[in-house]
Amino acid sequence: MVLRLAFAAVPLALAIALAGAGRAPAQPVCGVGGPACAVPLGTYRVALPGGAPSTDGFPALVFFHGAGGSGAATLRNGAMVAEFLARGWAVIAPDGLVRPGSSFGPGWSFHPSRPRQRDEAAFTREILADAARRFDIDRDRVLLSGFSVGGSLVWYLACADPGLAAAYAPVAGAFWRPHPEMGACAGPVRLLHTHGWRDETVPLEGRPLRGGAILQGDLFHGLEILRDANGCTGLRADAYDTDGPFWRRWWTRCTPGSALQLALHAGGHSVPPGWAALALDWFAEAVPEDPD
Repeated sequence: MVLRLAFAAVPLALAIALAGAGRAPAQPVCGVGGPACAVPLGTYRVALPGGAPSTDGFPALVFFHGAGGSGAATLRNGAMVAEFLARGWAVIAPDGLVRPGSSFGPGWSFHPSRPRQRDEAAFTREILADAARRFDIDRDRVLLSGFSVGGSLVWYLACADPGLAAAYAPVAGAFWRPHPEMGACAGPVRLLHTHGWRDETVPLEGRPLRGGAILQGDLFHGLEILRDANGCTGLRADAYDTDGPFWRRWWTRCTPGSALQLALHAGGHSVPPGWAALALDWFAEAVPEDPD
């Protein structure tokens, strides 16, 4: 009995010391430099900024990787991750699932007319709830983003459940054909889409794959669908900015609280340099400091 009490005192003393210091352990048990964090529907990793979070917690980027990627690979995008961490944001990097018969590695279930491996919206909710508990994430300051098919997933999540995150910022991936019907989206969204002018993997107009068995969507038709969801009163954009590496256009005569912006860059299929700063600056403009 004495021996068992002695061993029990060690974690108790550690807990008291940590409580006295007012800080949690420097390295969480999962996600940061260790094994991935697990929720019922999958796994994710996370990078955390230095210092303590605000009273509301850390704002967070959730970034869905492209085909064949992983959460660990997402966090190796040093420039992107460093920009978010430097501004006090956490970066959450979920893992896709390997699709049966696919040679591209892990991906996402996003198209409503194709077989679904996982409910990705439910998976995202699990991640956000778990990360809020483990890492003090501010659930009201979440930006959902992703690259290529991860970007396509973001479009479908934004359309189906606009309240899942405060805003959405897909890169180089949008709706697939057949596109959602006009009026199919659940409500207004805040969305910044970034795309390469020279993208030949996911062209702006889309392209057929597997001999035409599946068809990428037309970005501009997708923007029309979101303009409808946002109650925008005109087809053309209302504002433009062609300074710097991005040519941007956005719509202003829309439902209050919504936001829709397109940013083009001269490159191809990539997360372009400067995207993280662009997304953070746009989020600061589009999302009020106090969403309530």
